[in-house]
Amino acid sequence: MSAIAETAHRSRARRPTRIDGWRWGGRVFLVFMLLYTALPMIWMLITSIKSGFAAMQFPPQWWPDQPTLDSYQKLLDPQNSVGQDFLRFFWNSLFVSTATTILSVIVAVPAAYAFSRFTFPGRNFLFFAVLLRNMFPAVIFLVPLFILMRAIGLVNTHGSLVLTYLTFGLPLAIWLLKGFYDNIPVQLEQAARIDGATRFQAFVLIVMPLSAPGIIATAIYSFIGAWNEYIYAYTFLSKNEQLTLPVGIQRFFSENTTDFPGLMAASFMMSVPVVVLFLVLQRYFVRALTEGAVKH
Repeated sequence: MSAIAETAHRSRARRPTRIDGWRWGGRVFLVFMLLYTALPMIWMLITSIKSGFAAMQFPPQWWPDQPTLDSYQKLLDPQNSVGQDFLRFFWNSLFVSTATTILSVIVAVPAAYAFSRFTFPGRNFLFFAVLLRNMFPAVIFLVPLFILMRAIGLVNTHGSLVLTYLTFGLPLAIWLLKGFYDNIPVQLEQAARIDGATRFQAFVLIVMPLSAPGIIATAIYSFIGAWNEYIYAYTFLSKNEQLTLPVGIQRFFSENTTDFPGLMAASFMMSVPVVVLFLVLQRYFVRALTEGAVKH
């Protein structure tokens, strides 16, 4: 038996290795996409540690001779005007994004559960009507929403941004969570009801823990959308103390010159919370997308 195994092993060793072109092509494509997405971040980080003169050199200096953290110190120092503005913009963005995320989850969870578990007149029409808003670009609603916010006195307030971001984030959040609830067997809730639990208790004790990945994915989506939004923040807010980061960092542009190291440092620090949030919670996000897309 050992001789037969040795002979088979030698024959496999002499057999030429077959190259899987599709697999290697996929690997090359993934490496290309990684470089395509990572290089701008790397260049932004390198520019942020340059001096103003080194950042303007042509041909560009790929690595500074004297790296400096002056731009970061200026941004994080509350004693100077640039640091005061940047920290204020940062906390404004954090407040608006957090409020939008919390409200999106509070509204999307029961709405998605209702679409998934209950049957009522106009259910399908209402569900697809919710998604209809995402068929149009956001700029179409800019003027009507501005008129509405001015009529109710919310211009130059963070409340206008929170309400606006909810209108854009809720359709996808409801759709994502509904697909997730559809995959949770209704028999689990029925068993809890038989044991004496109310529908609300069955929802909180059974459905909510099982839908945690979907809720986390919804929260990530809502936070990132609110954190990066620019058009509505630029339109609804004009007071300096109310600005969010996407609008506030344009202070680094001036008529005569641009502080490129400061601009890159502010942009890099703006991207850090989103990257960290996604890296920490990405497994929940991927799980929610896959489980919500396939019905068992």
